[in-house]
Amino acid sequence: MAPADTELREHADALQRDIDRRIDVEQTLADKLDEATHKSAAADALFRMLVESVTDYAIFLLDTRGYVATWNAGAQRFKGYTPDEIIGRHFSVFYPDTDVRSGKCEHELEIAGRTGRFEEQGWRVRKDGTQFWANVIITSVRDGTGTLVGFAKVTRDLTERKVAYERHMADEEKFRLLIESVQDYAIFLLDPQGHVATWNAGAERFKGYHAAEIIGRHFSVFYPEEDIRAGKCEIELEGAARVGRFEDDGWRIRKDGTRFWANVVITALRDPTGTLIGFGKVTRDLTERIRAEEERRAADARFRQLVESVRDYAIFILDPTGRVATWNGGAQRIKGYTADEIIGSHFSRFYPEVDVRAGKCEMELEGATRTGRYEDEGWRVRKDGSMFWANVVISAIRNDAGELIGFSKVTRDLTDRRASEEDRAARAAAEQANKTKDEFLAMLGHELRNPLAPIVSALQLIKLRGDTKTAREHEIIERHVRHMIRLVDDLLDISRISQGKIDLQSEVIDARDALAKAVEIAIPMFEKKSQNFEIEVPQVPLLVHGDQARLTQVFANLLNNASKYTAEHGNISLDVRSTGDHIAIAIRDNGIGMDTTLLPRVFELFVQCYQDLDRAEGGLGIGLTLVRSIVERHGGTVSASSSGLNQGSTFTVTLPTTRVKPIAPEIATTFAPTVEKRTGHRVLIVDDNEDARLLLADVLDAFGHEVMTAPDGLGALEVLAGFEAQYAILDIGLPGMDGYELAAEVRKLAGGDKIRLIALSGYEQSKDKAQIASAGFDAHLVKPVEVQRVLDQLALPPLR
Repeated sequence: MAPADTELREHADALQRDIDRRIDVEQTLADKLDEATHKSAAADALFRMLVESVTDYAIFLLDTRGYVATWNAGAQRFKGYTPDEIIGRHFSVFYPDTDVRSGKCEHELEIAGRTGRFEEQGWRVRKDGTQFWANVIITSVRDGTGTLVGFAKVTRDLTERKVAYERHMADEEKFRLLIESVQDYAIFLLDPQGHVATWNAGAERFKGYHAAEIIGRHFSVFYPEEDIRAGKCEIELEGAARVGRFEDDGWRIRKDGTRFWANVVITALRDPTGTLIGFGKVTRDLTERIRAEEERRAADARFRQLVESVRDYAIFILDPTGRVATWNGGAQRIKGYTADEIIGSHFSRFYPEVDVRAGKCEMELEGATRTGRYEDEGWRVRKDGSMFWANVVISAIRNDAGELIGFSKVTRDLTDRRASEEDRAARAAAEQANKTKDEFLAMLGHELRNPLAPIVSALQLIKLRGDTKTAREHEIIERHVRHMIRLVDDLLDISRISQGKIDLQSEVIDARDALAKAVEIAIPMFEKKSQNFEIEVPQVPLLVHGDQARLTQVFANLLNNASKYTAEHGNISLDVRSTGDHIAIAIRDNGIGMDTTLLPRVFELFVQCYQDLDRAEGGLGIGLTLVRSIVERHGGTVSASSSGLNQGSTFTVTLPTTRVKPIAPEIATTFAPTVEKRTGHRVLIVDDNEDARLLLADVLDAFGHEVMTAPDGLGALEVLAGFEAQYAILDIGLPGMDGYELAAEVRKLAGGDKIRLIALSGYEQSKDKAQIASAGFDAHLVKPVEVQRVLDQLALPPLR
């Protein structure tokens, strides 16, 4: 074979060997690729199973145009769509219309496609139309060549977290406002070195510095020079840092150099890692308390001298076992013993033998210990053995820790006092107590009405603005405000009834009408607690002589009580029986019932049925008192019965009937009250309650009126100097110059007699109405005033 052929053969063999090796490598690679493909497919299957099983996140794929390509269980749970319903639809279906119209969906895909990822929090829409707050992450998905093939979208429902965060922020803001508004305590922060970091109104009032003057300065500026030299400031901060809290009473210095006695509490503030970040400092001015304590000690000394000099009363102290510890001149005169003869002896020496054997002395001390006071009238014994009729008051004496340290005993000789004089004194005291109670209830009703006024105005303003997003919250607030107004009205009714100032608009009515209105009022409570209600009323008229509104109040009160004290799904019934000259209305329930101790007192003022600690049923304990008073004013009676606790209750109202036919009402066309915008007038509102003033102004402004406001009388007069008001709404209880005085000043102004004056107050008794009328007001509105009543007044033609 020629050399050239040999060389060619060798090259051919080498090429064959290289081809064989490549085939082996390619086969090996193919085998590994096949194995990897199988493993990848298995991993993909596992991943798909994982994604599809997740329920706390909505995880799905979009194609490049934003159409849904996959759907997992979490997506179905959050958004409400099944895979068949949503796959193939554009993901804009999850967005509010405003976001869709603004191109938000395209914007999100554009950013994710450009940067690889888009993240946002915002409102999203479920299948049923409800919205939820979501965290959304969109990630671009690309193939091996980098070509965009779609998007992965992960959504998480953060509604509860958002609500909690907003509530937390609202609480933080309330707390900040609370601290800043506190006037009776200086509350501020120090940095770790003791420099002032914050400043509240109380601090400014106590110490005299404005925030700008003091923030950044060392708190030693508040301490006397001798304390600073002694290192007291450093000691206090070191103590607070070491144990967490330091408290001290001592002299502090105001900006003007005057001193005040203060209680100071310094608390160390640390971050979650335990690092000291500053101190909270609370200071309270106790100067008046110290002065009061000194005055009290002086008063105690004077009191001791007074007690020792009293001759008409035996006033002395017993130790906890009943032995005499002190003795005054009156005790010696009434009982005959000198101090040396009696101190150290047991007080049973003053009691007849029969009372001593019966354990009366021990019983009196036990009663005083248990309730704080024991009072009795009975026979007592003098040193010479003679008897006298005594009034005795024993009071428990306790130290600041509440420990019993003895008893005070006051004895009065009533032997020569005629019983009739005592009766007259008792009657006078009772009448005074009733008068005080009535005045208190009237005042309380007025004070409770004041804060209700801006709330009612705010609710009506919200309703006018048509904010549907808060409709449910508005309904809840409105319902509770109505309940509060009813409670206030009950308080005022009690005051009027007890003073005989309530007038009944009596006429012949069909009691069934009052019952129907009462049932209409109570039905929402029954429905809320899913209670069964049955009613049985005769089909014939039940004619009584009475005030329909007040009788409706009676029956509604009893029905509401039945619902209140009956569990969910309980049974309540109302039935009416005619007994000739009377009708009997019985309201029964199977609720908590009453025991024999409560039944005799159930109609007394402020007596309530059993309450848990949370007072879930609430109430003031005056409703049944009102019921009894109104029923008795109608010549009827009301009674309560129960077989015991958890045996239900029955309340029966009996009313006299009449045969007189009711006068048929004239047929007249009536219209439901409507709220319309009227021609605007110039209105001045004067009220020191800023919320009430501004909210009413907003409401009237919404109705097209030109409104100016002022917080007091002087401010009102300044406004009127440049504002030609046609109507002026004046709060009677203004600070400084009250509403009556302001009305008089307005009338003195040029053109003041042409302004229609409207009084605004929390009182509506006849004497208040008379005083308002005599002060020159043209109208009187009672808080909380409804918008419609104000608009009705502004609908009257102006005086000019």
